[in-house]
Amino acid sequence: MLSYQHAYHAGNFADVHKHLTLHGVIDHLLRKDSSITYLDTHAGRGSYPLDASETSRLQEYREGVIPLWRARQGLAGEPLLGDWLAALARAQPDPSRLTHYPGSPWWMGHRLRRGDRQWLFELHPGEHGHLARLSFPGAVERIHGDGLEGLLQRLPVKTPRLCALIDPSYERKAEYLEVAQTVLAAMRKARHAVVLIWYPLLPAGRHRELLEALRDGGLRKVWYGEFSRRTPAHEEHGMYGSGMLVINPPWGLDERLAEAMAPVAERLGSPGRYRSGWWVEE
Repeated sequence: MLSYQHAYHAGNFADVHKHLTLHGVIDHLLRKDSSITYLDTHAGRGSYPLDASETSRLQEYREGVIPLWRARQGLAGEPLLGDWLAALARAQPDPSRLTHYPGSPWWMGHRLRRGDRQWLFELHPGEHGHLARLSFPGAVERIHGDGLEGLLQRLPVKTPRLCALIDPSYERKAEYLEVAQTVLAAMRKARHAVVLIWYPLLPAGRHRELLEALRDGGLRKVWYGEFSRRTPAHEEHGMYGSGMLVINPPWGLDERLAEAMAPVAERLGSPGRYRSGWWVEE
């Protein structure tokens, strides 16, 4: 299925949670000098003008990034979150105005160093067309293809470290198990890789299939963070929260993200709740 286009949802609360987590992981990884390969399995367009027809149709960014942007001066001193908002300003043509929301390719790639690489996979032809027209600094390769297959085909990487982000739309129910199977196979090829997996929190609770398959696969050193905007109601439809798994998370990430997400949950929830923890701590 190639109907999903993230432009309709760009800058929503799940993007904030996902990209703040990604930003925190990369911040930790850059404390070491050894080079990194960044791999994005579902890269999307890479950048989303907020006045584009798709993005402005649902305007989900109004309950996502906008409240944080408006409060950015007061949040400047917040650990990690303040730095994330400062980076968001640098992604704008005019740093004083929020006109674009940067996708995961930018959050991964805006701090590429000499020796680092970035691989961006996107299967949707229209989305890949947008991605292909964007200019990125550094060693960036854009691949029109299936990111889950591409991840397995390109392992092991030549750099000492690998950071992969997996965040499909989950429009197909089969994607939950496909992600789990891909991750388990990938970790057998690159057991020290840092892998981030995003999943939606829906009233149907389908994300549990993904989590159970990964647990049954015997993964260790897995950390999770879940941000719920509201309490789910079984009769309702739609996403009520956002989940992130980080396999082989950098030391101290959990505490930094808990601090960063507290003001996010306060401003974006009704009421918002953030919880995190470890599956198995070694």
